Amino acid sequence: ADQGNLDLKSAVSRVKQARAQLGVVTGELYPQVDINADASRQQASKKSLSNVTEQGITGEQFDLGTSASWEIDLFGRIQRSVEAARADLQASQEDRADVMVSLYSQVAQAYLNVRTLQARIAATTENIQSQKGVLKLTQARFKWGLATALDVSQAETVLASSISELPPLKNNLTQAYSTLALLLGLTPNALRAELEMPKPIPRPPAQVAVGVPADLLRQRPDIRRAERQLAAATARIGVATADLYPRFTLLGSLGTSASNFSDLFGSGSFTYSFGPSIYWNIFSGGSVRSQIKVQDALTEQALLTYESKVLGALKEVEDALDAYTQEKIRQKALRETVVSSRRALELAIRLYKEGLQDFQPVLDAQRNLFDYDNQLASSKGQVAVNLVNIYQALGGGWDPTQVAVPPQESLTKASAAN
Repeated sequence: ADQGNLDLKSAVSRVKQARAQLGVVTGELYPQVDINADASRQQASKKSLSNVTEQGITGEQFDLGTSASWEIDLFGRIQRSVEAARADLQASQEDRADVMVSLYSQVAQAYLNVRTLQARIAATTENIQSQKGVLKLTQARFKWGLATALDVSQAETVLASSISELPPLKNNLTQAYSTLALLLGLTPNALRAELEMPKPIPRPPAQVAVGVPADLLRQRPDIRRAERQLAAATARIGVATADLYPRFTLLGSLGTSASNFSDLFGSGSFTYSFGPSIYWNIFSGGSVRSQIKVQDALTEQALLTYESKVLGALKEVEDALDAYTQEKIRQKALRETVVSSRRALELAIRLYKEGLQDFQPVLDAQRNLFDYDNQLASSKGQVAVNLVNIYQALGGGWDPTQVAVPPQESLTKASAAN
């Protein structure tokens, strides 16, 4: 999935875009240097008042030079833009991490769904074989006058009902193969040969370490992304505020100009200019201050989004933990129920063989065992899925006993490595 998933590749591409945008903004901190060259042949109008003679009506002009400009960032406009772009890059990196956590969770759940469906198919097949044995027993007893035609019909009904459960399960299994393959960026049938051999549903560990709420804030990529988006919005307030003040720019140019190409590099052909430039928008109808208010509102929205992410994350963890705990309790009860149901079916068949009771208890025991067997297989898969949900809510599988790297330090190291 890490190599082939298309959504993850899109997230990686967004990181590249943000990194390139940071380079664009950072470039404004440095002088901008241009080189220009021009060659032209000109002809003035003979009717022009400025040309009373025919001399100078036509001519050539050659220019070659370089110019430079450097905005002195006295009020932090460019620096704030760089801070915003860097925060955007860090947010895109966290977005990629969030996509990875979600992707790995989906892969795990899809794999668990495959194994759960295989377990349900196995349980259904086993019950069908048992029901076929009961049908043969009933048919034999009917042949010898020890059972009624109703008994045979009811046994056939139960068997047919169980067999009808297999096609939907097999269809769901085929779709599960395709879902898992899609997550890995493969064709629908690419994994069928590898997964067709049934294997047990992975068993969760006896205990699950979840750490403390502070670890949650460090581990959740979506929370870290919201925090970085808040930082970017805050920096843009500074960008908008800087427009209230003047901009100072150093300008300079050096070149040569001549009407004959042979004189282009002569001593009298060189030109130069340098000096400061000041730009100050002293009146804009209130648009600058309105833009500051826009950025203030966007920052407030980013803060509310961050707070919402934190509260939502805490809720997801609590819900996932409770679902995991309750499903484990349910699984234990179902396991005991299956054992009791199997024993009840064996006793009902024995009593039916011995003529000590009618066929109805056998039918009830068959239906109960079929139902509880399927519920147990589903519950085993659900417990494992709920554990995956816990890890996803915590921001990924991790060991809380290890010292977590603070988000800013981690992002700094990642940026340096890139």
